[in-house]
Amino acid sequence: MSRPFRILITGASGFIGKNLVVRLGELPDFSSSPFVRGDDADDLPSLIAQADAVVHLAGVNRPTDEGAFGRDNFGLTEALCAVLHDEATENGRKLPLILASSIQAERENAYGRSKLAAEKAVQALSAQTGNPTTIFRLPGVFGKWCRPNYNSVVATFCHNVARDLPIRIDNPAHELRLVYIDDVLDAMVEALKDPPQGSAFSKVKPEYTICVGELAERIRSFEALRDELGVGRVGAGLTRALYATYVSALPTERFSYAIPKHGDERGVFVEMLKTTDSGQVSFLTALPGVTRGGHYHHTKTEKFLVLRGHAQFRFRNLLSDERVQLETSGDHPQIVETIPGWSHDITNVGEEEMVVMLWANEIFNRDKPDTIASRI
Repeated sequence: MSRPFRILITGASGFIGKNLVVRLGELPDFSSSPFVRGDDADDLPSLIAQADAVVHLAGVNRPTDEGAFGRDNFGLTEALCAVLHDEATENGRKLPLILASSIQAERENAYGRSKLAAEKAVQALSAQTGNPTTIFRLPGVFGKWCRPNYNSVVATFCHNVARDLPIRIDNPAHELRLVYIDDVLDAMVEALKDPPQGSAFSKVKPEYTICVGELAERIRSFEALRDELGVGRVGAGLTRALYATYVSALPTERFSYAIPKHGDERGVFVEMLKTTDSGQVSFLTALPGVTRGGHYHHTKTEKFLVLRGHAQFRFRNLLSDERVQLETSGDHPQIVETIPGWSHDITNVGEEEMVVMLWANEIFNRDKPDTIASRI
């Protein structure tokens, strides 16, 4: 059995590096070895001798000394390329190299110039030795483990909003270009699996654009959802990625939050989640012999799922007086739907407390509940 493809990751303790180490650890065909801040560049030859490819993430973007741009962004890249050059010419091993560059390489500033110089060093290596090299000019990257006030404005906003701290916005209309960490990892793993011939630039897809003001409002909306028992459209695209980043920024004491519970002699009723336009999720309990419901709806529909206990559902058609009765239990999961124009109730016919989850297609409106009491 062949050993896993070993990837040397420089900057393995940074934001992208941590995520990449975890991702490669999930893949049976890959393993990784780290090179982190404080490690000696003199160790690179021995590390590269044991590697099958290199992902170069190490660098700085907010140093206190501007000279660090040249030392850490270009200098380390130059040293790395020199070792890869020797490995190729002396041992015939032309290791694939991935460079995490920045869109700042297109701009005239100290950081951008250092990134551009690093790109040129990588391209020169490929031209001289034939090493396959992939350069990613990354826009702002965000996601879990992103450091606030360092890696990304997204991380800063998420961190502050999750702690009720103020956020600073100088220009709400300023447009940001962003990519999500999981998409970055997908692109890098693909480049490792299928290296280019020679040197190539590659892009992470999808890339998102959003104004700073809109970004702040979207992240603030996540915080408001808790108080409203809400859940927004967080299942796709940029909002999905932002929501995951926001939740990952929550302090541990906010991993849980209380929700209201309404109870009487029949049991309890708890509303759990309210969606933007697809109703709400709740649960109820009932003691043995207790009947709940006894009403009908004109438009509202519901789905009931007995999680524990034994339930009897009864239905009566308001026009024809047709009646339907069925039973279900937590031992045999089954969805029971309430139908507009049919009155209905649910009775605990078991010997233990009954627990029932339910979904309604609309959020309960006390001013217009669409719930009319009726005999069964």
